[in-house]
Amino acid sequence: MSVKGHKVLHMDRNDHYGGESASLNLEQLFKRYGNFQAGTEPWKKYGRPNDWNIDLVPKLLMSNGELTNILVSTDVTRYIEFKQVAGSYVQQGNGARATVAKVPSDAGEALRSPLMGIFEKRRARNFLSWVAAFDEANPSTHNGMNLSQATMRQVYDKYGLEPSTRDFIGHSMALYTNDDYVDKRGQAKDCVERIRLYVNSMARYGKSPYIYPLYGLGELPQGFARLSAIYGGTYMLNTTVDEIKYDSSGKVSGIRATMKERGEDGEGMKFETKCKKILADPSYFSGKVQVVGQILKCICILNHPIDRTDNADSLQLIIPQSQVGRKNDIYIAMVSSAHNVCPKGYYIAIVSTIAETDSNHHLELQPGLERLGRIEEKFMGAPIPIYAPKGDGKADEVFLSKSYDASSHFETMTDDVRDIYRRAMGEELRVEGLKEGQNLVAEE
Repeated sequence: MSVKGHKVLHMDRNDHYGGESASLNLEQLFKRYGNFQAGTEPWKKYGRPNDWNIDLVPKLLMSNGELTNILVSTDVTRYIEFKQVAGSYVQQGNGARATVAKVPSDAGEALRSPLMGIFEKRRARNFLSWVAAFDEANPSTHNGMNLSQATMRQVYDKYGLEPSTRDFIGHSMALYTNDDYVDKRGQAKDCVERIRLYVNSMARYGKSPYIYPLYGLGELPQGFARLSAIYGGTYMLNTTVDEIKYDSSGKVSGIRATMKERGEDGEGMKFETKCKKILADPSYFSGKVQVVGQILKCICILNHPIDRTDNADSLQLIIPQSQVGRKNDIYIAMVSSAHNVCPKGYYIAIVSTIAETDSNHHLELQPGLERLGRIEEKFMGAPIPIYAPKGDGKADEVFLSKSYDASSHFETMTDDVRDIYRRAMGEELRVEGLKEGQNLVAEE
């Protein structure tokens, strides 16, 4: 918006960039979760706190995904370096006997995968070959199916795929968070497009479809802040909103706020400013949002890679819900010193899912925590509410986003980015993909 000539004031009540998607140092993380006793400094056993950049949300970027395209189109990538995530894994079964394997991304990998028997491998190969060749404009590639009308169950049935194969395709490639998609009429087209995105993202850099910014996800909001500042945008941290003002027609007209210096306990600087629109995360407008779920999340510090993952220095591992008797998947996102987020020899793994019960939330995450092996430190707070706006914001020009979900990628969140832009600006957000030869990943 700054690049397009709008006057932008960006406020954050926190003393760091990014709100709920910030990256904290280790001391900040201990204090945020209260993992220490008064007078102690347990973070010191792990080296300098500022050598750690620990994400509050467990998200990775698809190398060909929507967020990557948005970053390229807005030119924020000039401020951020990325590195590839080493692996994309899926768990089959539960407990000590569970199989953990790389997610096959093409017909050749399907034939080598330990996730399937020999006959199922052939069926999976045929399915993935069909997905790769599918062209909506060419009916000869549709294999007699109308994907705009078909359910994904009908497609799976046509290729005779077993339930476990449907699991890793739907959850680890198409990246659905539960099985609601299977019987939705017309959902097959969306599912095939999601699988193609996964395959194309995998093909871009090889080892996995995911990339991740050096120094953590906190680099993303800082990159936008730097770009906005070049075009006259103003960024104010440590600023609380005291009052929203509206005109006689009920539309927002301005705000009253207080800005404090870092660490200041006094009154701070109070000010007022006029505005025509407000875009905000839902925590600033509790009366305009509703709770639609809760996220469970546990941030873990390890001193070893995760077992059965080829000693990967970074990964996404999905435990499909049906494998552990749940309604929602469990996600593990892990990064390490390879991404400049912690000292050598350490790994940061975040286990997350959607809450399905009212208590014993640690048990809901247990299948993921068991997969990590020995854990040095564990940070798990109360369940995090997932908010969604009650209205579209057009009546009062206050446009709210949704909360972050439990998935370990940004694809569902970029749908919300597009939605809030469409509501606020009255037009589609136009983005371009990577140009031929353009490379976002830092050289080894």
